[in-house]
Amino acid sequence: MNEWTALHTFWSSFGIPAYDENTVPEDATMPYITYEASVADYGDKISLMGSLWYRSMSWQGISEKTKEIDDFIVGGAGISYGTGRLWITKGSPFAERMTEPDDNQVRRMLIHIQAEIH
Repeated sequence: MNEWTALHTFWSSFGIPAYDENTVPEDATMPYITYEASVADYGDKISLMGSLWYRSMSWQGISEKTKEIDDFIVGGAGISYGTGRLWITKGSPFAERMTEPDDNQVRRMLIHIQAEIH
């Protein structure tokens, strides 16, 4: 495992499929997570975003999944790999509700995190 797969492992930890935002399969069905895939030098902190995608008329399911991610990160979350560790903390703001103008049944939650390689 390396820092790229550690990032994928983090986003895949929540019971729904997770995809690099540049490689979402055409046949992907909601709910799923998309995430920015970037890494930096050892010790540098970078801001990244992930998005939860749900198809629903309610915000309940996506809000509960956001709370699950929030609870996982409280105090920081580490993903170990080969020779290092990816350390995840919450960004600010942590979460933002988004809508999809072309589909009123799509619910999106934008999640902000900070990632650092140790």
